[in-house]
Amino acid sequence: MLIAGFPAPALGTNCWVVAPAAGEQCVIIDPGIGVVDQLDDLLAKHRLHPAAVILTHGHIDHTFSVAPVCGAKDIPAYIHPADADQLADPWSYIGAPKGTPMFGLEYTEPSDVKALKDGETLELAGVTLRTTLAPGHTPGSLVFGVETPDAPVLFSGDLLFAGSIGRVDLPGGSAQDMLTSLKKVVLPMDDATVVKPGHGPDTTIARERATNPYLLQVAEDLPRTGL
Repeated sequence: MLIAGFPAPALGTNCWVVAPAAGEQCVIIDPGIGVVDQLDDLLAKHRLHPAAVILTHGHIDHTFSVAPVCGAKDIPAYIHPADADQLADPWSYIGAPKGTPMFGLEYTEPSDVKALKDGETLELAGVTLRTTLAPGHTPGSLVFGVETPDAPVLFSGDLLFAGSIGRVDLPGGSAQDMLTSLKKVVLPMDDATVVKPGHGPDTTIARERATNPYLLQVAEDLPRTGL
């Protein structure tokens, strides 16, 4: 399996590409601000043909290039319904007046948007992705799980970072929901799972379980069993 990515020039949002192999169809995850040229270079390097864009959540730094990417490739975008309104109005979720240019660029709403469900198994471009709702950062935040020959991979969006988690102070965020998602979604995962987050470097569930202060907090809150 081919998994490649790069940080967007604005805000460092990781854009990921997943395909069975070079020369195949692929899925694009979270095309953020100003990524179009880098993404085209990556697709050309691996001779990839996009089949869809999937979004971990609706924040503008993860969705800004959805419309130009989907329009140029004639492909749909997938998002959880709880975050879908952010594609039409991203400004209210970051406290900005509607229509405000982002980094000097104009935002365009994508036209072909499809809904993703919690617990759905998505078969796209020869890739099987398991979707899990993990609210807290936003109401419709999703993580995507992929099995590879080496180890399970989790595209965690802004749920989990190396050593930290996503912020919960923007409209729609919830500290309690975030802790619940960490406890119910992250803690049960296999330690070998490789985490590819929305920002920052890769990590593993084992590393985060041992060192991430937020996971340590929710682990301590779990009811104790045994004698």
